[in-house]
Amino acid sequence: MAIIFAAACLAQTYAPGPQVVTFWSNVDDSDQPYGLYLPKNFDSAKQYPLVISLHGSFSNHRLNLRRVFGEGNRLHESDAEASRYFPRLKDVDFIVASPFARGTMGYQGIAEKDVYDVLADVKRKFHIDEDRVYLTGLSMGGGGTLWLGLTRPDLWAAMAPVCAAAPAGTEDFAPNALNLPVHLFHGEVDPVVPVEISRQWQKRLLDLGAKAEYVEFPGVKHNSWDYAYKDAAIFDWFAKFRRVRYPDRIRFVSSAFKYNSAYWVALDGLTPGAEASIDAKFTGINQLEITTNNLDAFTLSLVRHPKYSPARPVSIGIDGQILKLKPRDALSFSKKDNGWIASRFEPQPGDKRPGAEGPLSEAIASRHVYIYGTGGTPAAEELQTRRETAEHAADWTGMAGRLAASLPVHADKQMEDIEAECGNLILFGTKETNSVIARLASHLPMELNAGAADYGLVFVAAAGNHHVLVNSGLPWWTGAEHVKAPHFEFIRPPATVLTRFGDYVLFKGSLENVVAEGRFDKHWKLTAADSEKMKATGAVVIK
Repeated sequence: MAIIFAAACLAQTYAPGPQVVTFWSNVDDSDQPYGLYLPKNFDSAKQYPLVISLHGSFSNHRLNLRRVFGEGNRLHESDAEASRYFPRLKDVDFIVASPFARGTMGYQGIAEKDVYDVLADVKRKFHIDEDRVYLTGLSMGGGGTLWLGLTRPDLWAAMAPVCAAAPAGTEDFAPNALNLPVHLFHGEVDPVVPVEISRQWQKRLLDLGAKAEYVEFPGVKHNSWDYAYKDAAIFDWFAKFRRVRYPDRIRFVSSAFKYNSAYWVALDGLTPGAEASIDAKFTGINQLEITTNNLDAFTLSLVRHPKYSPARPVSIGIDGQILKLKPRDALSFSKKDNGWIASRFEPQPGDKRPGAEGPLSEAIASRHVYIYGTGGTPAAEELQTRRETAEHAADWTGMAGRLAASLPVHADKQMEDIEAECGNLILFGTKETNSVIARLASHLPMELNAGAADYGLVFVAAAGNHHVLVNSGLPWWTGAEHVKAPHFEFIRPPATVLTRFGDYVLFKGSLENVVAEGRFDKHWKLTAADSEKMKATGAVVIK
């Protein structure tokens, strides 16, 4: 009886219409909000389509839930005033979720994780049709739509980016839209995000054979969402599409294990930071043609594909090489010196792998802790400076408005009992000043000489299935305000600076004078050229 009562207390009912709910984030053990819309005649036993809608910069989940239904602010009403209430929204037979995603920080890193956490939370609470999950967003959220949609294309039935300000490198993933319908919107005279961006996106997608519609609003500035979402018309467009679970052809590009699968293909062996691709298509029952580039291994999961039969042999052409195999639900292939073989990929111990592959920004993309050193008998003033450096790195509240993130800072001597619970480690100092760096020193690829002056060294390495980021010498944001950002940036230093670089950067004096920066290879080794540049300074020891 007590168990039944407890279960009843845990059950939660939700009223139809717009509201705000929360999910628990393991990034910082916090409750994070998102806007939620349930249809007027919501039936908890019914399966619903879902729209994930991403807000723009300096906006929030409450405003965005209005926007996607075509409900703007009242005349002379500020965003702050409009955020205080929900107007009556058009009744649509969709569930809609609008993540806050920490505020204005784009949709990579922690914000990207928040979106997927919201998606998972909605699926836990309600019956969602997995083949009718859609993605849209405006401005910064439009860029997030392109990023999330193209890096994990098999999750979505269709996507609609509005005046999209996409993160750097998003264009590399355009081939992934082959089976994902896209509808772009933009204002002709947008002064914030140039209209040419959406024009180029449509051309790029069409040239690649994707379905890409585009509407441009004459004379409209940055508020193109007022027209794209007018009368909640975006829901009518989404309703035309269902996810293609088992397409005959998959074209998939990735440069990270974090995004290593789409539909019935998984990329098992690649070099993080280097673009790998596969183009796989059925040409008949149990017959496939595959072309790869810069790929070491992959797996095909064919069991439910309508053109796969477990009763017939499988013929697969890979880069011109023909392999005939007994049927299996999953077929794995590895590339050797003499060509492809049917074999599961076995990475070398210590190689880059999922969860430990870099780049620098991945160290702060999930649960992490900032650790300053207390070693070397520092004076009180020096110890305070060390602590304040770590605290500055951990303080994200001043980045383009309030961000809902609470990130811990500890001294090295506090870490032994809690280190395993902290996720990724952000370490300041050297092995002489920080005992955590000293403990990990034999596993780290490089170190700054204790006597090196006026240098900053930042690099990421693996520790188990987590990342360790080491910042020795000058803080990684030194002089960042004088260096032009490479693309749209929605938050300010220090955290955003890490997104500009790969796995490591060495600079002298400030980021205006970078000595070397880039990605380690798959074995966590430097390129020969960057190794020589670093050694030539006399400031770095390469292991």
